[in-house]
Amino acid sequence: MRVILLKDVDNLGRIGDVKDVAPGYARNFLLPRGLVAEATPGQMKRLEVLQRQRQREDARRQTEAEQLATRLGELTVTIPARVGEQGRLFGSVTNQDVAAALKEQHGIEIDRRALELEDPIRTLGTHQVTARLGGNVQAQLRVEVVEEGGQGPAPAAAAAGGGDAASP
Repeated sequence: MRVILLKDVDNLGRIGDVKDVAPGYARNFLLPRGLVAEATPGQMKRLEVLQRQRQREDARRQTEAEQLATRLGELTVTIPARVGEQGRLFGSVTNQDVAAALKEQHGIEIDRRALELEDPIRTLGTHQVTARLGGNVQAQLRVEVVEEGGQGPAPAAAAAGGGDAASP
């Protein structure tokens, strides 16, 4: 049976895709849940409209991702951390820490899963973090890990109540 997907369906396709599925799968699962519509000539015309909207939306998202990548490439995120002997951190800086610092310092909200760290950061200094922004767009973000209590936003964060209470 030929159907048009009205919603994204795992292991089948995205909105607007035309797929051939088993009649029982369509009748018993997809149609009752409103996930698909039968591919009639009228529905195919409606599909063309949906596909044009999808293309415009994809182009808009791509443009926004490229602009964000340019902006992220120019930024440096400073993360204060407690330091032990030989400049090694107590604990580590994770992608969640980077995402929170990026939101706090620059007002940019990125899902922590979009930030790629090969390993958690365990040393002071400047590190590069890759941000996947959708599609093929990636950005390199500079993360500077500084000693807590040193120069940087640590005193302001402690004064605002962001001290040990927020630490796990």
